Amino acid sequence: QVQLVESGGGFVQVGGSLRISCAASGRTLSSSVMGWFRQVPGKEREFVAAINWSGTTFYADSVKGRFTFSRDNAKNTVYLQMNSLKPEDTATYYCAARNARNLIVTYPQGYDYWGQGTQVTVSS
Repeated sequence: QVQLVESGGGFVQVGGSLRISCAASGRTLSSSVMGWFRQVPGKEREFVAAINWSGTTFYADSVKGRFTFSRDNAKNTVYLQMNSLKPEDTATYYCAARNARNLIVTYPQGYDYWGQGTQVTVSS
């Protein structure tokens, strides 16, 4: 059974930085495409970033150049480093895993396992 647990969310001021984490059990993250999504109430879940087994990353245009997706294979954990945060980055951030190792997709239906989410609030 795959379990994903996010942590590291919180409050941060505009322009600040935050790193959120996703620790996995029951699955070796390096063999899966991993994704970060975010959602605000009343809106659809939005793709943020993804990484595949080879370390190739892909970012939404809205976060490109500000967010960095990384992976620590020894800890079986992925991270999302978020810099230059904006109020519009406020959301619940979800970690997700695909039953695939190479092909990155940006739609939520393409992911098979989800964490419970961690709240990120950017205040002005």
